[in-house]
Amino acid sequence: MTAPLRLRLDPDALIANWRALDRLSGAAACGAAIKADGYGLGARGVATRLAAAGTRDFFVASWSEAAALADCGLDVAVLHGVRAEDMPLALSGIARPVLNSAAQVARWRDAGGGRCDVMVDTGINRLGVAPEEVRGGLLDDLQIDTLLSHLACADEDSAMNARQATAFRALEGRTAARRMSLANSAGIALGADYAFDLTRPGLALYGGVARAELAAVVRQVVTPEARFCNAAPSRRASRSDITRSIPRRCQWKLPSSTSVMPTAIGAASAIAGLRWLEELACQWWGVCRWI
Repeated sequence: MTAPLRLRLDPDALIANWRALDRLSGAAACGAAIKADGYGLGARGVATRLAAAGTRDFFVASWSEAAALADCGLDVAVLHGVRAEDMPLALSGIARPVLNSAAQVARWRDAGGGRCDVMVDTGINRLGVAPEEVRGGLLDDLQIDTLLSHLACADEDSAMNARQATAFRALEGRTAARRMSLANSAGIALGADYAFDLTRPGLALYGGVARAELAAVVRQVVTPEARFCNAAPSRRASRSDITRSIPRRCQWKLPSSTSVMPTAIGAASAIAGLRWLEELACQWWGVCRWI
């Protein structure tokens, strides 16, 4: 291990998570969100592994992310849609845009753009055209592959979930869309009423438990690893007296004579769950692993 910090990826767990989410999606196809460079794990490596396992639909955020995957032969949709400056790349056919506004719809139609996706805002108040615009004919004559919406509260037991599903289902047959897609990771756990034709997990693929129902099926994919900074096989870490406290704000008092060994993982105030320090067995040299 030459780098003092790294993330260890378990590709078997990644694939197992997709297969579990695919099963939970029922008759719907199960895609994969690989935006933000595959949630920081490397979009190319994540995508090629998932494609080999059977994933057919991939979602990225930007056209630069799509361009980085252009030679992989994947079916990719760009969630942020298409700006004027994106048009040359979008029209090249490396991916299809997810149109998010009437202005984007007009831009794509006027340019003679072909296959596309469209996002409908059923209540998240973020991106998407309004259901009223869809019913008013905004999307008529577009070559829509997938009509999408996004759940606002899927990680909670909220009445909003059912309202959004109902609003989205009311758009069936209103466009020429081949498929409809609503459920993210948490939405998959809500059941068949939310699956429609295609699900779009992100967080759960990478080991995140979006709802308690997923805890038994989602496996840990990433293990952070760090070396100790000031220890070596021939050098014992210094002992701290019971009266000493741990910086930086001296909030943690040592319960007994304890070995203190800094690791190169950044500012402690930026790391959640600092109580792992209390459980960490001291080692003189090696790798620190935690969940």
